Amino acid sequence: MKKNIGIICGGYTSEQEISKKSGKVVFDSIQALDYFSYLIDLDKNTSSVVDQKGDTYPLNEVTFSFEKEGETVHFDMIINMIHGAPGENGILAEKFENLGITHSSCHPVQAALTYDKYACLEAVSKLGIPTAKRLRLKISDTPDIDGIIEQLGIPCFVKANRSGSSFGVYKVNDKKGLSVAISNAFKEDDELVIERALEGREITVGVLEWKGKLTVLPITEVTTENDFFDYEAKYEGKSEEITPAKIPIEWKEKADEMAKKIYKGLHLSGITRSEFIFQEGIPHFLEVNTIPGMTKESIIPQQAKAAGISLPELLEGVIQTGLIKKV
Repeated sequence: MKKNIGIICGGYTSEQEISKKSGKVVFDSIQALDYFSYLIDLDKNTSSVVDQKGDTYPLNEVTFSFEKEGETVHFDMIINMIHGAPGENGILAEKFENLGITHSSCHPVQAALTYDKYACLEAVSKLGIPTAKRLRLKISDTPDIDGIIEQLGIPCFVKANRSGSSFGVYKVNDKKGLSVAISNAFKEDDELVIERALEGREITVGVLEWKGKLTVLPITEVTTENDFFDYEAKYEGKSEEITPAKIPIEWKEKADEMAKKIYKGLHLSGITRSEFIFQEGIPHFLEVNTIPGMTKESIIPQQAKAAGISLPELLEGVIQTGLIKKV
């Protein structure tokens, strides 16, 4: 019997529209596969389900099911494409597991950890992987601007602690800019991470379980005309993404090793994308994304293509891995 596969997108953060683009690409890409597929749009007001014919049904968010032609449809698996809350922070993963629904996300505890930039950096540091010097700032704190500059230097990065797609991320080049960046980033989250800026070549590394084996996809090097890999660079064509990255083989081997170490050390699952900057040939970890984008502009589909894997094939692997996953 055909399995019912839900692709959930939307959510409650600034990443909602990007999530919807990812969800639609995934939904369209699995039409040729042997499943009943449904696009789930999760929204604070009204959540809905769209079937392959384009018909829309209300989602029962308590049971995560819906009524179609007089019958209740339950999902055999859900592909989580919600960037940000509640998809990337573990809330949905916990709900799915309580309902006994298998899903593509990592475990709720790991999702919460990786969504918290500061906590994730601390955990990765304990694995022996280099990271930038940093501090955490809460909205209740009074920022010591001079003290921050003395500790971290200029330039530095101010980042909303729990956000993605470069929302609430600012590169700071002077004292006045630091105050402004802190104020702006607090609009996105009530905790910030402020990091010493690392200057060097930036790469992103995709990792997944592929045919029963932990696999690193071809690495992508990211260059941009902007100050850093911000929203414009990611989604509005202000960057160049080179896959496979033209980096020395020893750099590639180090990055592959570190990305695998993070995946295993943090007990991750599904598809992840870890970002690094090279300093004197050593990859320094920036962050890991446990629900990478799947839009036409996104990096994971580019990396899969470079590995000779089509997007439908990649998603078939995700579904098959998910269907045998214990919840």
